[in-house]
Amino acid sequence: MTILFAPGIHDRSMIAWLGPQWVETADASMVEMERATNEIFTLAMLQALLISSGVAIAVAVPVSWVASQGIVRPIERLLATAQRIADGYYHERVPLQGERELVRLAAQFNTIAAVLEQAEQRRVALIGDVAHELRTPLATIAGYVEGVLDGVVEADEDTWVLVLDEVNRLHRLAGDLQELSRVEAKQIVLARQNVHLEPLIEAICARLEPQFTEKGVRLQVQLANSLPSVWVDPDRILQVLMNLVGNALQYTPRGGSVTIRALVVEKMVQVCVHDTGIGIAAEHLPHLFERFYRVDKARARATGGAGIGLTICKALVELHGGQIGIHSDGPGQGTTCWFTLPLFDHNVQRLSDALA
Repeated sequence: MTILFAPGIHDRSMIAWLGPQWVETADASMVEMERATNEIFTLAMLQALLISSGVAIAVAVPVSWVASQGIVRPIERLLATAQRIADGYYHERVPLQGERELVRLAAQFNTIAAVLEQAEQRRVALIGDVAHELRTPLATIAGYVEGVLDGVVEADEDTWVLVLDEVNRLHRLAGDLQELSRVEAKQIVLARQNVHLEPLIEAICARLEPQFTEKGVRLQVQLANSLPSVWVDPDRILQVLMNLVGNALQYTPRGGSVTIRALVVEKMVQVCVHDTGIGIAAEHLPHLFERFYRVDKARARATGGAGIGLTICKALVELHGGQIGIHSDGPGQGTTCWFTLPLFDHNVQRLSDALA
């Protein structure tokens, strides 16, 4: 394009410099000189373009190669690592090298890889824990049945009651696992309502009062004055309260007490279940909401269930938009479990009614 337009531009520039009268007075020698000048100018332009293009290509090729390698190599490492992770090597990570955007991409990829690794670890642990929880009652049932068949154990009512207890234990475990799966997958639809906590707490107290009386543990309720209503599914919150108060009763010895408190904290209603029971060591507190985690490593039946209840409680509370936690000053110092729930909002209810 430059070669095509340059002669015309050169001619117009010469005419502008010599003046329009030059065209009328120019003789043959001057016209020939002007033609020769155009040819020389065109040749010079062509040579300059060839030289500059050659230099540009000579510089651009290695620069482009180096720049492309700076992009291609990190992407190749990313693809190779992705393939390794797909093959099951979840510990693989991508080095944070290259341009800023590539470093950000690698960091995000490593985060995803870490989440996958943790999920795989939880899956393996879950399989082992479920196998352990199933093995104990199945072994007990098998032992009694074999004893009855061999004539070693008498097939009386007490024997069948023990077998039925283990069957019920398996049934509860299967139900808890199904509930945990649904909650963690967020497949539960909350039937939220404008709910006052006082009736829910009274219902829990009435349901568990006989057990507290039988064990000799005091049950107390302390509610803040004019406690505002909350926007929750009452059945699910009853499930959370039942689990927490039941745990407090289980781990509180005769003569102790369990206190249910409710108050407003930072635009949320906080419910606390405090007991004067056996307490919990500090190293166990961060793990109590993990699936199948047991403070008692022996997993004796007398010390609790399968270790799923608190996990379900955490998932249900977080599904409501709240938080849950446990505090203890140590063994023998009692335990406080708390959770928060969102206050009732008329705007939220109107939006929910409109979407229903």
